[in-house]
Amino acid sequence: MTTLAAGPGLARSQRWLRSHPLAVDAVLAGVLLVLVLVSLAVGHKPYGQPPRFWERTPEPSSVVIAVLACSALILRRRMPARVLVCTGALTLLELVTGPGQEGTPVALTAAVALYTVGSRTDRSTTWRAGAVAVIALTTAAALFGPRPWYGQQNLALSAWMGMAAAAGDAVRSRRAFVDAIRERAERAERTREEEARRRVAEERMRIARELHDVVAHHIALVNVQAGVAAHVMDNRPDQAKEALAHVREASRSALNELRTTVGLLRQYGDPEAPTEPAPGLGVLDQLVGGFARTGLPVEVEVSSTEPRGPWFSRRAEQAAAVTGELPAAVDLTAYRVVQEALTNTHKHAGKGAAALVRIARGAGVLEVSVLDDGAGAAAAAASGAAAPGGTDPGGRPGPQRGPHRGAPHGDPPDPEGGEPAASGPPGGHGLLGMRERVAALGGVCETGPRRGGGFRVHVRLPLTADGMAAADAAAKASADAACRVARRREGAL
Repeated sequence: MTTLAAGPGLARSQRWLRSHPLAVDAVLAGVLLVLVLVSLAVGHKPYGQPPRFWERTPEPSSVVIAVLACSALILRRRMPARVLVCTGALTLLELVTGPGQEGTPVALTAAVALYTVGSRTDRSTTWRAGAVAVIALTTAAALFGPRPWYGQQNLALSAWMGMAAAAGDAVRSRRAFVDAIRERAERAERTREEEARRRVAEERMRIARELHDVVAHHIALVNVQAGVAAHVMDNRPDQAKEALAHVREASRSALNELRTTVGLLRQYGDPEAPTEPAPGLGVLDQLVGGFARTGLPVEVEVSSTEPRGPWFSRRAEQAAAVTGELPAAVDLTAYRVVQEALTNTHKHAGKGAAALVRIARGAGVLEVSVLDDGAGAAAAAASGAAAPGGTDPGGRPGPQRGPHRGAPHGDPPDPEGGEPAASGPPGGHGLLGMRERVAALGGVCETGPRRGGGFRVHVRLPLTADGMAAADAAAKASADAACRVARRREGAL
């Protein structure tokens, strides 16, 4: 099936015409003035002979009336009724005081003004104004024209004015019909959205009730059986074992029902939950190797003063051994920070750049720094290729460097292959996502250009109990705020 759509050039022209109605009316007035002057200069010959142009000279009064009538059309959209009165009066003046020549081309301006009134007012006003204009102009032409009152020029004048009124009314009716269809479609869309939101709210309430029933019943049963087991553990171990068996069965049943209820929310084709463990510094060598295969050389420096004393290594595979055991959230965040920073370097630093990853564990803190030398951008600028913030030979804007580098979400290289992966790390959104990850753990993230060129990312992650407690408190406060917003939205629905 083919669709008819306006091209870019025609669409721009239409938008310009809609936004500059005064200029369009001025052009229309100029064209009508030319037509009227040409009509005034046409010499009429007997039937069967072609007319001769410029055979007669238009009267100065006729030229002045034509200029005034056409000039009034510039304001036809702003004051349609006044412009109709003005052009009609000038046409009557031309009929009454004219030299008696055949034809009244100035009446064309009155027809345009009557069309404007019809397209911008209601039907009754249009037909009343049209009737008055037809009667007045036809009567003046019949009384003061060179032909008899029943001449075809007089009938043609009446026909032109009537067609102008009918055309204006038809345009107004079509515009109103299109507006009504558009409003009806918008109303139907709003109704569908409201109905969808209402059904979503009802479904949420139903699932919440089911989850509440499942959890409340089984947790109450588990609580009772656990209390019984604790009470008879010393004196009646057999009953304690039986109570613990009931606890196990109740918890398993609760988990199965929860899995079934929540599984209803999963749509067909949704990806399954990941079963592999979350990455960390233990697979840093795979991440670095993946970037190296894409042409980005990466050096790694890992040092630690705890928990086994001073230790330094330049081997990525020893990162986990040097830093020792880390909290799972800190280990994952450190890995994601390195991944996101190297992705930004790979995308924005240019060919020939190199990166350095420094990981240092101190007393209660883990510091991660990723630096690049900016050599690729400098080489590109020297060779006239895409420079930071500039353009490449093809005229495309080059990658931006500076505080805003790393915007939205980079595609990290595939650790197992040489090409970038199709999607980045979950939850990453460039520097913004990096800062959010670090802030969730109570850490600090610093990013910015280096003085000698390149870019620097530095992250400090707390490892002490106080720092982790503060991070947990911040995460809990954020979750509580999100829950309150969700409740208010559900209440509004």
